[in-house]
Amino acid sequence: MDEVLHIDEIDGVARVTLNRPDQLNAMNPALVAALRGYFQALYDRPEIRVVVLQAAGRAFCCGLDLKEHTIGRDVGVVGMLALQRGIRDILLAMRRCPQPIVCLVQGAASGGGFALALASDIRLATPDARMNAAFIRIGLSGCDVGVSYFLPRMVGSSVAAHYLLTGRFMDAPRALALGLFSTVAPLPELQQECESVVADMLRAAPLALRLTKDALGHAIDAAGLEACIALEDRNQVLCSQTEDFAEGLQAFLGRREPDYRDR
Repeated sequence: MDEVLHIDEIDGVARVTLNRPDQLNAMNPALVAALRGYFQALYDRPEIRVVVLQAAGRAFCCGLDLKEHTIGRDVGVVGMLALQRGIRDILLAMRRCPQPIVCLVQGAASGGGFALALASDIRLATPDARMNAAFIRIGLSGCDVGVSYFLPRMVGSSVAAHYLLTGRFMDAPRALALGLFSTVAPLPELQQECESVVADMLRAAPLALRLTKDALGHAIDAAGLEACIALEDRNQVLCSQTEDFAEGLQAFLGRREPDYRDR
């Protein structure tokens, strides 16, 4: 796994680095398998509280490595379906895992790289970052591996159609204006901001952090306000019964940092 995906886990934070810089971190079979396996395993790893998804080199991820994947009629319907599911399962695992995912995007995030960024919870980017649905430029549909789900919900159907139907690149200023990026800054400043965001997340009680991601994910497709509030009610009742809530309350009243134990 270290060859194509570098994992560094320290103090509850997993730093996951796409590690094929010479290939612009294109997703070859080994990288696809490594990403899928790691994110699927996170569901049962509560000791990991936050994930930082980043990339080595000058690009985040230029999408599927077409030099190492055989696609199209040569592999047939069954083979293409297996390939599709192998990649889409990465995105499903990213949304199912209880850990918030902070994504650092530099350079190009195309195709599958675009999908990885959209499936993350928070996106921070460098000024040269740019994203596109590259699929439509090679004779495929612009709607692939979750992009047609995430993008319209984040920016609206008209803006999503503008990019999915054309394959045009969305640059960093545009993505910031649309709310897809929460911060745009040079990489050193971006890394500092990332550490600050992670530190703030780690100040939350572990269960509360996990349930907040859970509620945000479900609220997107909730039937309405009452469904969202019912989910919020459930989460608050569950959190209020933990020792961490008692500790958090005492820490607030005592004007000190809480010492959470529930992992």
